[in-house]
Amino acid sequence: QVQLVESGGGLVQDGGSLRLSCAVSGRTFNVYAMGWFRQAPGNEREFVAGISWSGGNTNYADAVKGRFTISRDNAKNTMYLQMNSLKPGDTAVYYCAAKVTTGEYLYWGQGTQVTVSS
Repeated sequence: QVQLVESGGGLVQDGGSLRLSCAVSGRTFNVYAMGWFRQAPGNEREFVAGISWSGGNTNYADAVKGRFTISRDNAKNTMYLQMNSLKPGDTAVYYCAAKVTTGEYLYWGQGTQVTVSS
């Protein structure tokens, strides 16, 4: 089992920045890759960014490319999402997730609210 706990959400003005953290515990040696997802009210959950746990390869949704940066610190078992130039459209609950194979994300955090005011 892998446990994930997000933190760092909050209220920020249009154009502001936030950094989300995701603490990983449990069988961390099984983690293959991790990602950030978000879900706005009335919308389906969508992929934001992903990172491989060992090599650090990253990928991003088009909507956040150039504004968000995903990273991880293996020594601290923590993943981050640096969010810059935030827009009201980024308002959502942000979730971190982990996978132990190349398949689906199996483990999810409880989510952290990000609200961007105009």
